[in-house]
Amino acid sequence: MTSPEPAPETLEPDGPTWPTQPTYSNLGEVRAHLLPSKACRPRTPGSPSPDLEPLPPPLPKKTLTRTQSLPTHGAPSPSSARAQQPRQLLLGSHSVDETQAEAGPAGPPSELTFSMPDATLGLLARDLRSPEALLAALAARQLEGLRVIRALLGARLMGGHPGPCCPGDGFRLLDSSPRVESGDALYYRVVRVHEDTWHILTAKVPKPGAEVPHPWGLELQASLPPHFNLQGLCGLVPEDTLPGAPWRGPAVLAAEVPERTVAQWLAEVRAQRSEEFAWALALLLLQLSSALECLEAQGVALAELRPENLLLVAPRGCVASDPPRLLLADFGRVRRRPLGAPGTHAPQLGRLLRLLLGPAASLASPLASPLAAGLERLAAQLPRVRPSAAQTRGALQALLWGPGPELRGRGAPLGPWLRARRALLVLHLAEQAAGGEVPGLEDWLCCEYLAEATEALLSQALVLLWD
Repeated sequence: MTSPEPAPETLEPDGPTWPTQPTYSNLGEVRAHLLPSKACRPRTPGSPSPDLEPLPPPLPKKTLTRTQSLPTHGAPSPSSARAQQPRQLLLGSHSVDETQAEAGPAGPPSELTFSMPDATLGLLARDLRSPEALLAALAARQLEGLRVIRALLGARLMGGHPGPCCPGDGFRLLDSSPRVESGDALYYRVVRVHEDTWHILTAKVPKPGAEVPHPWGLELQASLPPHFNLQGLCGLVPEDTLPGAPWRGPAVLAAEVPERTVAQWLAEVRAQRSEEFAWALALLLLQLSSALECLEAQGVALAELRPENLLLVAPRGCVASDPPRLLLADFGRVRRRPLGAPGTHAPQLGRLLRLLLGPAASLASPLASPLAAGLERLAAQLPRVRPSAAQTRGALQALLWGPGPELRGRGAPLGPWLRARRALLVLHLAEQAAGGEVPGLEDWLCCEYLAEATEALLSQALVLLWD
């Protein structure tokens, strides 16, 4: 009886050879080509031959998708996904459906950039197949860049947060008298030293005879994430740490150093019954509505809005002529409110706006500016309609940067207006940079508006203002 001849062994080449262009339909087959060959080792008489061992079964075939593609709306199966998937616009290495083109991608910047090679741009243009699709892709990329600019400007204007106090910190008082006196607190500048770092902070001391702030309000203020228009807390100055301090007991440390209150600002600019006064007032109310929007999202409402408890701070890296940054600092009288309830702050905002505007000017007067007339209209609408703080913020943005009532009267579509304004804002920022001018607070607020606006939000703002 003769044993069958063993199968002749084939010598493997030094590296994998590809008879044709590899396809990624079976990961098991690809992995077999990529595994290095094993070193030869002597066989023992009783050891089975490795050539007789059965091969492992191949891995199931998988359909690979692009790792950088944005997720489309959920579909039950790949076959039905093609039927249900909306038409996509190619945006660099991302795919953006038509519903996301208006809102913009949420991920990192795409590869559609100025430094893109002409060959890649040519392929992109052939894939888009039409000038309309190319314009839509450029508009989506422009919106994405606008959001990046918004984030960078916001980080510069706000600056870094100094963080909480640590054991062993040293403190030194800079002011013998209050730098700012608000309705219920006195503010003194304090230097906090920790190892090799130091920060100039503010000691917030309750005024003698003022109402004691509610502890829950201070806990809420300390727990809120950093917000551009909310006063941030850094801890307490321990008692007896500052000998000779003009107060007794511990004091709350705030991260920002105020310059004045809105009440003091109003007394200085009250005589400016002009477009500049209305513009500055609208910018302050816009920031206040942003702070109230954050509180309403937390289910919190303020008991009262008073101009003497609204602080003004110089934004980081801005010139002195730029608009001030507003800080909401009165957390001593807060209460809980149910989420989704009608605008709790709308009547208070209406009264505050009336107070800041002063005696109402006749809307028929030729001296009344369109912005002042819009603010008068908003002051009348707030207690009647009771919009949320987010809706009030949208109305103030529309008063500052459009669209105006004439566009609504003609029934013009808001989408082309929004895309045109975004393009013009990018050009404005580029011209500023070319001239060596640093974008300021007003530029950032406008960038924030156009980066998050949609046609639905614009229409909602126009209805609140002019219906």
